[in-house]
Amino acid sequence: MNQESKGNEQQLKKTLGPFMLWGLGVGYVISGNYFGWNLGLAEGGTLGAGIAIFFIIIMYITFTFSYTEMACAIPKAGGAFSYAERGLGKHLGFLAGMSQNIEFIFAPPAIASAIGAYFGIFFPELDALLIGIVAYLIFTGLNIVGLQVAATFELFITIIAVLGLLFFAGVTLPAFRVENLQINALPNGYMGIVAAIPFAIWFFLAIEGVANVAEETINPQKNILKGFGFALLTLVILCVLTFMAAVGVGGWEAIVYPDDSGVASDSPLPLAMGLVTGDNQIYFHLLAFIALFGLVASFNGIILAAGRTTFEFGRVGYAPKAIGAVNKKFKTPVNALIFNMIIGIIALFTGKTGEIITIAVFGALSLYILSMLAFLKLRKNEPELDRPFKVPYYPLFPMVALIIASLSLIAMIIYNFNLALLFFAMLLGAYLFFVLFLNKTKTS
Repeated sequence: MNQESKGNEQQLKKTLGPFMLWGLGVGYVISGNYFGWNLGLAEGGTLGAGIAIFFIIIMYITFTFSYTEMACAIPKAGGAFSYAERGLGKHLGFLAGMSQNIEFIFAPPAIASAIGAYFGIFFPELDALLIGIVAYLIFTGLNIVGLQVAATFELFITIIAVLGLLFFAGVTLPAFRVENLQINALPNGYMGIVAAIPFAIWFFLAIEGVANVAEETINPQKNILKGFGFALLTLVILCVLTFMAAVGVGGWEAIVYPDDSGVASDSPLPLAMGLVTGDNQIYFHLLAFIALFGLVASFNGIILAAGRTTFEFGRVGYAPKAIGAVNKKFKTPVNALIFNMIIGIIALFTGKTGEIITIAVFGALSLYILSMLAFLKLRKNEPELDRPFKVPYYPLFPMVALIIASLSLIAMIIYNFNLALLFFAMLLGAYLFFVLFLNKTKTS
């Protein structure tokens, strides 16, 4: 087999346009509007969580524009890993890629757990863990069949999930009262702002996955910008709308603690809806049903993106070569998708949804920091690199993203020290495996 034929076998099929990219970008993230973000209210109250969200929105705007420049210039399936390797060298490139893998592999089991919980509203006799496993099997299979099928399905359910959030806002906003935002607005003082950061990030976690399908995008130098930009704009609007509509109907405590048990809820929107509609179960069940579409959109989308990050690791020799194989029939990274599913199901069995989310956020922040360092290095070392899109206000945008991400990571370590140790142990263990067993086979 000649070198060109072998190279073609390792190439992913180009099928995506800007509308599909918008659907993927919003779909990766939209579950964050339906669950998880309200836990930040328990830490910071309305004011603390609101301030945290404000700064995280700034971080994601500046980060996404900077990241888009690299995605358009270097359209590779590895995303941040490809950029960091080129800008910072293979060792820091490995750490960026591994951070990305941890983010994308550990976010789906948290969402799978929520899917099981939401199904329990309609079918309480079904085991939530079993539902999560079945979801893994179904959507991994969907992604194996082909990107076009998975992305088309993703677009469909993402549109439904967006309409669900608009439906929620339409029902609750007439009952919005400014005074409800002022109830116990800062219960834990200003340090509550710091504690709310990871839950603010959950509103946007994984949007960078758009870059991981750049290699499968038609005319990526133009379409990546359109997909990224409109996805981010949509998510910022939905974030603000959801936050204000949910908290404004009865104060933050009403959508965090459903009873006197002190246990935080995973379904803030149905709780807020209940404050407006009372005993009308039609609205409640309709919203819960639509929420499933939001959860499935993020679940399917992140599985899709995770398959590409793991695949790229194997393709370039940073993981066993079998993981980097493209299936001849489907032209998809089947081995990488199956590997990620196995790890995800193992994590799902732990039942530690909050801890799994936190580990995914550690991966994301580490990825953002290394990506911005790579961005600055590439601008310095490769000024001649063809950049179809250039970030506005350079170097302000990448520096702002780098500073906010760094401060957020420090805050995460302070408030989640044991999980930070676990995350860095995973990172170090993978790096040592790479240095000892794989680095010798990787060409510089």
